[in-house]
Amino acid sequence: MQYVDANGAQMPALGFGTFELSSDDAKAMVDTALKTGYRHIDTAQVYKNEAAVGAAITDSDVAREDIFLTTKVWTDHFHGGDLQASVKDSLNKLETDYVDLLLLHWPNPDVELEETIRALNDTVDQGMARYIGISNFTTSHIDQAVAASKHPLATNQVEYHPFLNQTPVRDTLGRHNMALTAYCPLAKGKVFGNDTLTAIGQRHSKNGGQVALRWLLQHGDVIAIPRSSNPQHVANNFDIFDFELSETEMSQITDLHTPDGRLINPSFAPDWDNAA
Repeated sequence: MQYVDANGAQMPALGFGTFELSSDDAKAMVDTALKTGYRHIDTAQVYKNEAAVGAAITDSDVAREDIFLTTKVWTDHFHGGDLQASVKDSLNKLETDYVDLLLLHWPNPDVELEETIRALNDTVDQGMARYIGISNFTTSHIDQAVAASKHPLATNQVEYHPFLNQTPVRDTLGRHNMALTAYCPLAKGKVFGNDTLTAIGQRHSKNGGQVALRWLLQHGDVIAIPRSSNPQHVANNFDIFDFELSETEMSQITDLHTPDGRLINPSFAPDWDNAA
């Protein structure tokens, strides 16, 4: 397994995401992922599957300390006190005393960021989280969060795939020694129909999804968390450590960025950074 070091947090570069997985699917697929070799599992309060994820981890033959477990606090729990109480509830559902990484799921302009960051820091002080970070934060949000935080922030989890340019966010994270965690790394399956990714994959006996994931991991500061409810796809997504993309291939994939590449843009999203 490849790891990304971000402000002292050693994070497996490839994780398994559980967004939109029902409880039954989440339990089955986390079990499959752990048996396949994944050691990084990502969930969130709003996914409503923390209990299933926790059950899969508890039932697994893999020791809890060998699993890097991430969950995310939803925006309605961003006030001090409420955030900590919600994390305790998450820990009960996850059947664990701590998570390895705790993230703020989205910015919430209705709560002072400084208050939320103080509460997030308190979860580290109380031993509920080993590391903390953010998700869906823009460059200005990243700077504000870092400035407000006593403990270093490990990552910003954002949408990232070959069709979306996240250079401003990556550059800002780099200045703070933070990693970028890429959700939706397969662009909701769009990578499988792309001619460039298919052609590169044929040279390496890989599919377009495997090429896209390899491209992300070869950045060196990026973590990818693909999600699937298909056991074969879970295995395929993990099978990306036996080949390497050339500099030319990396550039060809980067050139797939498009101005309309963003796929996740809910009504409550912040004003995203525009990449040149």
